[in-house]
Amino acid sequence: VQLVESGGGLVQPGGSLRLSCVASGFTFSSYDMSWYRQAPGKERELVATITSAGGSTNYADSVKGRFTISRDNAKNTVYLQMNSLKHEDTAVYYCKARFVLRVYWGQGTQVTVSS
Repeated sequence: VQLVESGGGLVQPGGSLRLSCVASGFTFSSYDMSWYRQAPGKERELVATITSAGGSTNYADSVKGRFTISRDNAKNTVYLQMNSLKHEDTAVYYCKARFVLRVYWGQGTQVTVSS
């Protein structure tokens, strides 16, 4: 089982990034997918979730209207489009797959928002 995130980097405030998470080793289309983030000295927090078929999404209040989660089950990939980035969005971003009690995590990708 693997979840491999990519797309992180350094971006200026107000800029955009698109994170990707490619899954392998399990039936991706059966799993709800989420993005979490963890800033230095803080607990990991949920950013966004999308259900297995992509019919429902949920977002943290702090990112509503700026971030969009989506998935392509044919490509075993979940995305996080991040717009209007702020300094406080700086964190390591992780993707998570969940099916009932089975949970898998990726290794994370760093997003730094700085001028």
